[in-house]
Amino acid sequence: MSQKPLHLFTPGPTPIPEFIRAKMSEPAIHHRKSEFIKLFQVARDGLKYIFQTTQEVLMLTCCGTGVMEAAITNVLSPGDAVITVNGGKFGERWADICRVYGVRPIEIFKEWGTAVQPDEIVAALKANPDVKAVYLTYNETSTAVAIDLPAIARAIRDNSSALIVVDCISALIALPLKMDEWGLDVVISGSQKGFMLPPGLAFIALSERAWETVPKSKIPKFYFSLQKAREALETSTTPFTPASSLIIGLAEVVAYFKNQGLESIWNEHNRHAAAVRAAVECLRWRLVSEAPSSAVTAVYLPGKINCAQFITRLQEEHGIVIAGGQGPFKNKIIRIGHLGYYHAADILGLVSALEETAAHFGWPLEPGAALKSAQEILLARY
Repeated sequence: MSQKPLHLFTPGPTPIPEFIRAKMSEPAIHHRKSEFIKLFQVARDGLKYIFQTTQEVLMLTCCGTGVMEAAITNVLSPGDAVITVNGGKFGERWADICRVYGVRPIEIFKEWGTAVQPDEIVAALKANPDVKAVYLTYNETSTAVAIDLPAIARAIRDNSSALIVVDCISALIALPLKMDEWGLDVVISGSQKGFMLPPGLAFIALSERAWETVPKSKIPKFYFSLQKAREALETSTTPFTPASSLIIGLAEVVAYFKNQGLESIWNEHNRHAAAVRAAVECLRWRLVSEAPSSAVTAVYLPGKINCAQFITRLQEEHGIVIAGGQGPFKNKIIRIGHLGYYHAADILGLVSALEETAAHFGWPLEPGAALKSAQEILLARY
Protein backbone atom coordinates (compact mmCIF):
# COMPACT_ATOMS: atom_id res chain seq x y z
CA MET A 1 0.00 0.00 0.00
CA SER A 2 1.50 3.35 -1.04
CA GLN A 3 2.13 6.06 1.53
CA LYS A 4 -0.34 8.94 1.58
CA PRO A 5 0.99 12.39 0.64
CA LEU A 6 2.41 14.39 3.51
CA HIS A 7 0.42 17.34 4.85
CA LEU A 8 2.52 20.49 5.04
CA PHE A 9 2.02 22.72 8.06
CA THR A 10 5.35 24.48 7.68
CA PRO A 11 5.81 28.26 7.39
CA GLY A 12 6.78 27.61 3.76
CA PRO A 13 6.51 25.98 1.38
CA THR A 14 2.77 25.62 1.84
CA PRO A 15 0.22 23.24 0.29
CA ILE A 16 -0.49 23.76 -3.42
CA PRO A 17 -4.20 23.39 -4.31
CA GLU A 18 -5.08 20.75 -6.88
CA PHE A 19 -6.55 23.26 -9.33
CA ILE A 20 -3.26 25.19 -9.36
CA ARG A 21 -1.16 22.04 -9.74
CA ALA A 22 -3.34 20.95 -12.65
CA LYS A 23 -2.93 24.29 -14.42
CA MET A 24 0.85 24.29 -14.00
CA SER A 25 1.10 20.73 -15.33
CA GLU A 26 -0.39 21.65 -18.72
CA PRO A 27 1.95 21.63 -21.75
CA ALA A 28 4.54 24.38 -21.72
CA ILE A 29 3.91 27.58 -23.65
CA HIS A 30 6.46 30.09 -24.91
CA HIS A 31 7.01 33.05 -22.60
CA ARG A 32 7.21 35.61 -25.43
CA LYS A 33 4.00 34.60 -27.24
CA SER A 34 0.50 36.05 -26.92
CA GLU A 35 -0.91 33.04 -25.04
CA PHE A 36 1.52 33.57 -22.16
CA ILE A 37 1.32 37.37 -22.30
CA LYS A 38 -2.43 37.19 -21.62
CA LEU A 39 -1.83 35.12 -18.48
CA PHE A 40 1.05 37.41 -17.49
CA GLN A 41 -1.33 40.37 -17.66
CA VAL A 42 -3.91 38.59 -15.48
CA ALA A 43 -1.20 37.93 -12.87
CA ARG A 44 0.11 41.50 -13.17
CA ASP A 45 -3.31 43.04 -12.55
CA GLY A 46 -4.10 40.60 -9.74
CA LEU A 47 -0.91 41.42 -7.86
CA LYS A 48 -1.94 45.08 -7.67
CA TYR A 49 -5.17 43.96 -5.98
CA ILE A 50 -3.33 41.72 -3.52
CA PHE A 51 -0.75 44.39 -2.64
CA GLN A 52 -3.55 46.98 -2.52
CA THR A 53 -1.59 49.38 -4.72
CA THR A 54 -1.88 51.24 -7.99
CA GLN A 55 1.86 50.67 -8.57
CA GLU A 56 3.26 47.90 -10.73
CA VAL A 57 4.24 44.73 -8.86
CA LEU A 58 7.32 43.28 -10.53
CA MET A 59 7.85 39.53 -10.81
CA LEU A 60 11.36 38.17 -10.30
CA THR A 61 12.51 34.59 -10.80
CA CYS A 62 14.17 33.94 -7.44
CA CYS A 63 13.41 33.05 -3.84
CA GLY A 64 12.59 35.51 -1.07
CA THR A 65 16.21 36.27 -0.26
CA GLY A 66 16.76 37.34 -3.87
CA VAL A 67 13.99 39.91 -3.71
CA MET A 68 15.30 41.12 -0.34
CA GLU A 69 18.59 41.78 -2.09
CA ALA A 70 16.79 43.63 -4.90
CA ALA A 71 15.04 45.80 -2.30
CA ILE A 72 18.46 46.95 -1.12
CA THR A 73 20.53 47.16 -4.30
CA ASN A 74 18.00 49.21 -6.27
CA VAL A 75 17.31 52.04 -3.81
CA LEU A 76 20.59 52.48 -1.89
CA SER A 77 24.25 53.27 -2.45
CA PRO A 78 27.40 52.18 -0.58
CA GLY A 79 27.80 54.22 2.59
CA ASP A 80 24.08 54.81 3.09
CA ALA A 81 22.73 54.21 6.59
CA VAL A 82 19.51 52.28 7.21
CA ILE A 83 17.60 51.06 10.25
CA THR A 84 16.91 47.35 10.55
CA VAL A 85 15.18 45.35 13.28
CA ASN A 86 17.05 42.28 14.51
CA GLY A 87 14.43 40.24 16.32
CA GLY A 88 14.63 37.01 14.39
CA LYS A 89 16.35 35.19 11.55
CA PHE A 90 14.84 37.26 8.77
CA GLY A 91 15.16 40.67 10.36
CA GLU A 92 18.78 39.72 10.92
CA ARG A 93 19.07 38.92 7.21
CA TRP A 94 18.24 42.50 6.18
CA ALA A 95 21.38 43.69 8.00
CA ASP A 96 23.50 40.85 6.62
CA ILE A 97 22.63 41.74 3.02
CA CYS A 98 23.20 45.45 3.65
CA ARG A 99 26.74 44.81 4.90
CA VAL A 100 27.62 42.85 1.75
CA TYR A 101 26.87 45.94 -0.36
CA GLY A 102 28.57 48.47 1.88
CA VAL A 103 25.32 49.78 3.36
CA ARG A 104 25.51 50.58 7.07
CA PRO A 105 22.73 48.93 9.11
CA ILE A 106 21.76 50.52 12.41
CA GLU A 107 20.20 47.55 14.17
CA ILE A 108 17.44 47.67 16.75
CA PHE A 109 17.93 44.47 18.71
CA LYS A 110 14.80 42.82 20.07
CA GLU A 111 14.50 39.73 22.22
CA TRP A 112 13.27 36.93 19.98
CA GLY A 113 9.52 36.61 20.47
CA THR A 114 8.92 40.34 21.03
CA ALA A 115 7.75 42.94 18.49
CA VAL A 116 9.42 46.26 17.80
CA GLN A 117 7.30 49.25 18.83
CA PRO A 118 6.75 52.52 16.93
CA ASP A 119 8.52 54.59 19.61
CA GLU A 120 11.65 52.44 19.29
CA ILE A 121 11.76 53.12 15.55
CA VAL A 122 11.20 56.85 16.14
CA ALA A 123 14.01 56.97 18.72
CA ALA A 124 16.40 55.35 16.24
CA LEU A 125 15.34 57.80 13.52
CA LYS A 126 15.93 60.80 15.77
CA ALA A 127 19.33 59.48 16.79
CA ASN A 128 20.25 58.86 13.14
CA PRO A 129 18.59 61.56 11.01
CA ASP A 130 20.64 60.64 7.94
CA VAL A 131 19.09 57.16 7.44
CA LYS A 132 17.79 56.50 3.95
CA ALA A 133 15.38 53.69 4.77
CA VAL A 134 13.84 51.57 7.50
CA TYR A 135 13.79 47.83 6.76
CA LEU A 136 11.00 45.92 8.51
CA THR A 137 9.77 42.34 8.73
CA TYR A 138 5.97 42.24 8.93
CA ASN A 139 5.84 38.61 10.02
CA GLU A 140 9.03 37.20 11.54
CA THR A 141 8.72 33.55 10.52
CA SER A 142 11.37 32.34 12.97
CA THR A 143 9.45 33.61 16.01
CA ALA A 144 5.82 33.95 14.79
CA VAL A 145 5.85 37.66 15.69
CA ALA A 146 3.73 40.09 13.69
CA ILE A 147 4.45 43.80 14.06
CA ASP A 148 1.86 46.58 14.08
CA LEU A 149 2.80 47.67 10.58
CA PRO A 150 0.23 50.47 10.08
CA ALA A 151 1.24 52.15 13.35
CA ILE A 152 4.95 51.80 12.66
CA ALA A 153 4.61 53.11 9.10
CA ARG A 154 2.64 56.12 10.38
CA ALA A 155 5.30 56.85 13.00
CA ILE A 156 8.07 56.71 10.40
CA ARG A 157 6.23 59.03 8.00
CA ASP A 158 5.53 61.51 10.80
CA ASN A 159 9.17 61.68 11.87
CA SER A 160 11.33 61.04 8.81
CA SER A 161 11.63 61.02 5.03
CA ALA A 162 13.22 57.55 5.14
CA LEU A 163 11.81 54.93 2.79
CA ILE A 164 9.65 52.26 4.44
CA VAL A 165 10.73 48.85 3.13
CA VAL A 166 8.76 45.81 4.27
CA ASP A 167 9.42 42.08 4.02
CA CYS A 168 5.93 40.62 3.55
CA ILE A 169 7.20 37.27 2.27
CA SER A 170 5.35 35.21 4.87
CA ALA A 171 2.80 37.89 5.80
CA LEU A 172 1.06 38.65 2.53
CA ILE A 173 -2.32 36.91 2.27
CA ALA A 174 -2.26 35.83 5.94
CA LEU A 175 -2.19 39.38 7.33
CA PRO A 176 -3.91 42.54 6.06
CA LEU A 177 -1.72 44.63 3.78
CA LYS A 178 -2.64 47.99 2.25
CA MET A 179 0.49 49.31 0.59
CA ASP A 180 -0.82 52.64 -0.67
CA GLU A 181 -3.11 53.44 2.26
CA TRP A 182 -0.36 52.75 4.80
CA GLY A 183 2.26 54.71 2.86
CA LEU A 184 4.71 51.86 2.31
CA ASP A 185 7.51 52.45 -0.17
CA VAL A 186 8.87 49.01 -1.00
CA VAL A 187 6.94 45.78 -0.38
CA ILE A 188 8.25 42.30 -1.19
CA SER A 189 6.81 38.81 -1.10
CA GLY A 190 7.34 35.29 -2.47
CA SER A 191 5.42 32.51 -4.15
CA GLN A 192 5.87 29.64 -1.68
CA LYS A 193 3.95 31.13 1.24
CA GLY A 194 0.42 32.53 1.16
CA PHE A 195 0.41 32.49 -2.64
CA MET A 196 0.16 28.66 -2.53
CA LEU A 197 2.77 28.12 -5.27
CA PRO A 198 6.13 26.34 -5.37
CA PRO A 199 9.26 28.36 -4.53
CA GLY A 200 10.92 30.33 -7.32
CA LEU A 201 8.87 33.47 -7.91
CA ALA A 202 9.17 36.73 -5.97
CA PHE A 203 7.32 40.04 -6.06
CA ILE A 204 8.30 43.64 -5.40
CA ALA A 205 6.36 46.90 -5.59
CA LEU A 206 7.79 50.42 -5.24
CA SER A 207 6.04 53.69 -4.48
CA GLU A 208 6.66 56.70 -6.70
CA ARG A 209 8.93 58.05 -3.97
CA ALA A 210 10.95 54.86 -4.01
CA TRP A 211 11.21 54.87 -7.80
CA GLU A 212 12.81 58.32 -7.59
CA THR A 213 15.75 56.76 -5.72
CA VAL A 214 16.37 54.00 -8.29
CA PRO A 215 18.38 56.06 -10.84
CA LYS A 216 20.50 57.43 -7.97
CA SER A 217 21.51 54.00 -6.64
CA LYS A 218 25.21 53.28 -7.15
CA ILE A 219 25.17 49.60 -6.19
CA PRO A 220 25.94 47.46 -9.28
CA LYS A 221 23.12 45.24 -10.48
CA PHE A 222 22.17 43.36 -13.62
CA TYR A 223 19.77 40.46 -13.14
CA PHE A 224 18.07 42.19 -10.21
CA SER A 225 17.72 45.55 -11.97
CA LEU A 226 14.20 46.78 -11.23
CA GLN A 227 14.59 49.45 -13.89
CA LYS A 228 15.01 46.71 -16.51
CA ALA A 229 11.97 44.88 -15.12
CA ARG A 230 9.87 48.06 -15.21
CA GLU A 231 10.87 48.87 -18.77
CA ALA A 232 10.03 45.33 -19.92
CA LEU A 233 6.46 45.82 -18.71
CA GLU A 234 5.94 48.27 -21.58
CA THR A 235 5.67 45.19 -23.80
CA SER A 236 3.99 43.03 -21.10
CA THR A 237 7.02 40.87 -20.54
CA THR A 238 10.09 40.38 -18.35
CA PRO A 239 13.72 41.26 -19.13
CA PHE A 240 14.90 37.67 -18.66
CA THR A 241 13.30 34.23 -18.93
CA PRO A 242 10.52 34.16 -16.32
CA ALA A 243 9.38 31.28 -14.16
CA SER A 244 6.63 30.73 -16.70
CA SER A 245 4.90 27.74 -15.07
CA LEU A 246 4.71 29.62 -11.77
CA ILE A 247 3.25 32.70 -13.46
CA ILE A 248 0.65 30.48 -15.13
CA GLY A 249 -0.20 29.18 -11.65
CA LEU A 250 -0.19 32.73 -10.29
CA ALA A 251 -2.87 33.74 -12.80
CA GLU A 252 -5.09 31.05 -11.24
CA VAL A 253 -4.17 32.15 -7.71
CA VAL A 254 -5.08 35.81 -8.20
CA ALA A 255 -8.41 34.87 -9.76
CA TYR A 256 -9.12 32.65 -6.74
CA PHE A 257 -8.22 35.45 -4.31
CA LYS A 258 -10.41 37.96 -6.12
CA ASN A 259 -13.32 35.53 -5.99
CA GLN A 260 -12.83 34.90 -2.26
CA GLY A 261 -12.15 38.55 -1.37
CA LEU A 262 -9.17 39.69 0.66
CA GLU A 263 -11.16 40.51 3.80
CA SER A 264 -12.60 36.99 3.83
CA ILE A 265 -9.14 35.47 3.35
CA TRP A 266 -7.61 37.57 6.13
CA ASN A 267 -10.45 36.60 8.49
CA GLU A 268 -10.06 32.91 7.68
CA HIS A 269 -6.34 33.02 8.45
CA ASN A 270 -7.08 34.77 11.72
CA ARG A 271 -9.58 32.05 12.69
CA HIS A 272 -7.18 29.22 11.83
CA ALA A 273 -4.39 30.84 13.83
CA ALA A 274 -6.68 31.45 16.80
CA ALA A 275 -7.82 27.82 16.72
CA VAL A 276 -4.24 26.52 16.77
CA ARG A 277 -3.31 28.88 19.61
CA ALA A 278 -6.38 27.82 21.61
CA ALA A 279 -5.38 24.17 21.24
CA VAL A 280 -1.78 24.89 22.27
CA GLU A 281 -2.91 26.82 25.33
CA CYS A 282 -5.27 23.97 26.26
CA LEU A 283 -2.26 21.65 26.17
CA ARG A 284 -0.55 24.09 28.59
CA TRP A 285 2.26 24.87 26.15
CA ARG A 286 3.76 28.35 26.02
CA LEU A 287 3.67 30.50 22.92
CA VAL A 288 6.94 32.05 21.77
CA SER A 289 5.41 35.23 20.42
CA GLU A 290 4.11 38.09 22.53
CA ALA A 291 2.49 39.43 19.34
CA PRO A 292 1.14 36.25 17.66
CA SER A 293 0.85 36.08 13.90
CA SER A 294 -1.92 34.66 11.73
CA ALA A 295 0.70 33.07 9.48
CA VAL A 296 2.55 30.78 11.87
CA THR A 297 2.43 29.69 15.51
CA ALA A 298 5.66 29.07 17.44
CA VAL A 299 5.56 27.00 20.62
CA TYR A 300 7.94 26.00 23.39
CA LEU A 301 7.47 22.28 24.01
CA PRO A 302 7.71 21.17 27.65
CA GLY A 303 11.23 20.20 28.65
CA LYS A 304 10.38 16.51 28.86
CA ILE A 305 9.45 16.42 25.14
CA ASN A 306 12.31 16.44 22.63
CA CYS A 307 11.45 18.79 19.74
CA ALA A 308 13.22 16.78 17.04
CA GLN A 309 11.60 13.53 18.16
CA PHE A 310 8.18 15.20 18.34
CA ILE A 311 8.50 16.55 14.80
CA THR A 312 9.70 13.17 13.49
CA ARG A 313 6.85 11.19 15.07
CA LEU A 314 4.26 13.70 13.86
CA GLN A 315 5.46 13.10 10.31
CA GLU A 316 5.98 9.34 10.51
CA GLU A 317 2.73 8.52 12.32
CA HIS A 318 0.38 11.21 11.02
CA GLY A 319 1.94 12.43 7.79
CA ILE A 320 2.03 15.99 9.17
CA VAL A 321 5.11 18.12 8.58
CA ILE A 322 5.88 21.05 10.87
CA ALA A 323 9.11 23.00 11.39
CA GLY A 324 11.61 23.31 14.19
CA GLY A 325 13.33 26.39 15.55
CA GLN A 326 16.11 28.44 13.96
CA GLY A 327 19.15 30.15 15.43
CA PRO A 328 18.94 30.30 19.24
CA PHE A 329 15.57 28.53 19.08
CA LYS A 330 16.97 25.42 17.41
CA ASN A 331 15.76 22.29 19.24
CA LYS A 332 13.75 24.50 21.63
CA ILE A 333 10.54 25.24 19.74
CA ILE A 334 8.22 23.93 17.06
CA ARG A 335 6.66 26.13 14.38
CA ILE A 336 3.26 25.37 12.88
CA GLY A 337 2.39 27.11 9.63
CA HIS A 338 -1.24 27.87 8.78
CA LEU A 339 -0.90 30.33 5.92
CA GLY A 340 -2.24 29.41 2.55
CA TYR A 341 -4.70 26.74 1.46
CA TYR A 342 -6.22 25.23 4.60
CA HIS A 343 -9.76 24.37 5.64
CA ALA A 344 -11.20 23.90 9.12
CA ALA A 345 -10.89 20.11 8.74
CA ASP A 346 -7.15 20.48 8.10
CA ILE A 347 -6.71 22.47 11.31
CA LEU A 348 -8.71 19.96 13.34
CA GLY A 349 -6.71 17.06 11.91
CA LEU A 350 -3.51 18.85 12.90
CA VAL A 351 -4.71 19.45 16.46
CA SER A 352 -5.80 15.82 16.86
CA ALA A 353 -2.33 14.71 15.74
CA LEU A 354 -0.68 17.12 18.17
CA GLU A 355 -2.72 15.63 21.02
CA GLU A 356 -1.85 12.05 20.12
CA THR A 357 1.85 12.83 19.71
CA ALA A 358 1.98 14.70 23.00
CA ALA A 359 0.30 11.75 24.75
CA HIS A 360 2.82 9.38 23.17
CA PHE A 361 5.63 11.32 24.83
CA GLY A 362 3.92 11.12 28.20
CA TRP A 363 2.46 14.61 28.39
CA PRO A 364 -0.64 14.54 30.64
CA LEU A 365 -3.76 15.73 28.83
CA GLU A 366 -7.49 15.17 28.54
CA PRO A 367 -8.06 13.48 25.17
CA GLY A 368 -10.11 15.70 22.88
CA ALA A 369 -9.87 18.83 25.04
CA ALA A 370 -7.49 20.68 22.73
CA LEU A 371 -9.57 19.58 19.76
CA LYS A 372 -12.69 21.00 21.39
CA SER A 373 -10.91 24.30 22.06
CA ALA A 374 -10.02 24.59 18.39
CA GLN A 375 -13.53 23.59 17.28
CA GLU A 376 -15.11 26.30 19.40
CA ILE A 377 -13.02 28.94 17.61
CA LEU A 378 -13.80 27.56 14.18
CA LEU A 379 -17.52 27.16 14.87
CA ALA A 380 -17.84 30.74 16.12
CA ARG A 381 -18.15 31.96 12.53
CA TYR A 382 -21.48 30.13 12.08
